Amino acid sequence: MNKKKIINDPVYGFISIPTELVFDLIEHPYFQRLRYIKQLGMTHLVYPGALHTRFHHALGAMHLMKMSVEVLRSKGQTITPEEEEAVAIAILLHDIGHGPFSHALEHTIVEGISHEDISMLLMDKLNKQFNGRLTMAISIFNGTYTKGFLHEMVSSQLDMDRLDYLNRDSFFTGVSEGVISSDRIIKMLNVKDDHITIEEKGIYSIEKFLIARRLMYWQVYFHKTVIAAEMLLVKILTRARELALAGQKLFATPALDHFLQKTISREVFINEDHHIETFAALDDTDIISAVKVWAHSDDKVLAKLCTDFITRKLYHVDITNEPADENAIATLTERAMKNYGITAHEAQYFVFKDIILNHAYKIGDGFIRILMKDGSIKDITAASDNSNLEALAKIVKKYVLCYSKDLTI
Repeated sequence: MNKKKIINDPVYGFISIPTELVFDLIEHPYFQRLRYIKQLGMTHLVYPGALHTRFHHALGAMHLMKMSVEVLRSKGQTITPEEEEAVAIAILLHDIGHGPFSHALEHTIVEGISHEDISMLLMDKLNKQFNGRLTMAISIFNGTYTKGFLHEMVSSQLDMDRLDYLNRDSFFTGVSEGVISSDRIIKMLNVKDDHITIEEKGIYSIEKFLIARRLMYWQVYFHKTVIAAEMLLVKILTRARELALAGQKLFATPALDHFLQKTISREVFINEDHHIETFAALDDTDIISAVKVWAHSDDKVLAKLCTDFITRKLYHVDITNEPADENAIATLTERAMKNYGITAHEAQYFVFKDIILNHAYKIGDGFIRILMKDGSIKDITAASDNSNLEALAKIVKKYVLCYSKDLTI
């Protein structure tokens, strides 16, 4: 069988699959599942083109990794063919643990365990299936490999993951503020003291990268209507689990039913093998099929939430610098109880608050290193003459109030 395939990617053009092992991993059901998990959760309800998947993104990140390895080799860095394949596998599989709708439901289906943890569990299972051939890739992924800069290309503040998703998400949403010059950034890559660096002449490309990331957070990832849609989906799953744990039988695919019917701790999930296998059968279609059926549920709360979701009657969202007024929350809660004929507990599905944090750049551990012409290393905020970058290093905290639109006066 010919495994030297090329894939036509809308962002980069033709992407080549570098080795037979990489081809076999792409063909594996764990990876093929990513075709059915949207990269941006519910963002397509705001930006209709945002229907791209984790499958697209993983292949794009692998393509950028291949380009980066070629650039570093051209500058005298020794990267063996085995290391090249391993780092390609590490970035290819970095998101394999994402659940349905990516980040939107990350802690709703399985509590207390991140998608990175699940990615690690699935990579370990793949390593057994492929007779240990992923061992180096796993050590690069978890940061234990001797060449630390390879891990930084997989996971850091300037990794192939971020370089791909900013351009890809910009492309599919049509939000041009997120477009970055990934080609130029990769051309400026270098290594010093086992850390990835950017040569001094690439400073402005990094400035643009950081600013683009911040703008994409506010304009796309934290867009108030995106938050409304994702919060609604979270509340649907929360209500469904509440009913299922109380003994009510709900329609669900076998994989979804497994996680609705029981509370699985992080320790149990990691140590009992059947949980990860069931999780690997979950994707967006499990959730959507359930929501369509639950819209006709006997439970009035679940039925309304699901009907609102299907008809795009999303929450009203206020994003402010100060916490919402408690009196206003109390008034809205009373109105929900009266209008829908529900309890105070049930009203929390229609009136609630949350917070969002935007941290575009972290100074300190894992900072973006600029390799100056004199050979010294500076943090990007110190090397740049753009004072705005220091502001990007501050955590921006916003307060969110969500409530059903028909509760407004």
